[in-house]
Amino acid sequence: MYISEQEVRQHLSYEALIPAIRQALVDYSSGVVDQPPRVILRAGNADGANNGWFAVMPAIAGDWMGVKTVTFYPGNAEFELPTHMAVIELLRRTTGEPVAVIDGRLITEMRTAAVSAVAFAAISPLHFAAAPKSLGILGSGVQAHAHIEALRHVWPLAEIRIWSRTAANAERLALETDAHAVAIEEAAAADVVLTVTSASQPVLQGRWLSPNALVLAVGATGSTLRELDDEVMQSSFVVAESRSCVERESGDVRLSGASVGVEIGEILAGAEAVGIPRDGRVVFKSVGMAIEDLTAARLVWESREEGRAD
Repeated sequence: MYISEQEVRQHLSYEALIPAIRQALVDYSSGVVDQPPRVILRAGNADGANNGWFAVMPAIAGDWMGVKTVTFYPGNAEFELPTHMAVIELLRRTTGEPVAVIDGRLITEMRTAAVSAVAFAAISPLHFAAAPKSLGILGSGVQAHAHIEALRHVWPLAEIRIWSRTAANAERLALETDAHAVAIEEAAAADVVLTVTSASQPVLQGRWLSPNALVLAVGATGSTLRELDDEVMQSSFVVAESRSCVERESGDVRLSGASVGVEIGEILAGAEAVGIPRDGRVVFKSVGMAIEDLTAARLVWESREEGRAD
């Protein structure tokens, strides 16, 4: 059975996805998820930044197994095609029976933003003495839009500042989301800074950040790619979606020499034991995990089956 993106949109909501992702991250850090490293192959379709990649991401958790195949082609934007495309196969753990093949583009979009929403909700009260008021976003694409929507489920956003390499794109997103298009320095000076760019070299400079900033670093997934400069990484307490995944796949961590302080699932499981600093900066780095895709795919399947039973 094939479940299209249109059906995914009907059956997947942030109201259900955010708490499910929260539990999935706890389960991952507790060691009850079987998730090997993703396998990534370069497509060799072009030189430089437009060289796409193909990845395979399997996971087993609870009663389900799943595998996502995903492609990332930065050059697709020139052809008005999604840069990320994916398919997820969902299987029963008890029998190995494939139950559905699900379009994974929207799932990837939403689960990525849901992870950041979970991380913000967990870290913010431990880090800020008073609730943060401003969000600065570097980037204006699909993930920028998705993160605004997801974060609004956990944070009553008062001020959103958006910067993009293409000013017209920042203006368009600002108009759509009741935000402001600003210079990069102004976006970076917000209480919380979200980086969702396709940069290969650092775009966020530490000298622009407030002394107590929380940075949600989502873009530049790859061991040689970076969004954040050395000052950002070396002046911050680093929280990882997964210690092993980030240390293997994040150029921001690998190339800066920064060390991971704690996984987000460890914070969620017992915040009192985690030393999130009140003074100083915090970086949350995510690279995306198969358990998140499996969690979202399961929600889609269960919602669809419930609808058929009514």
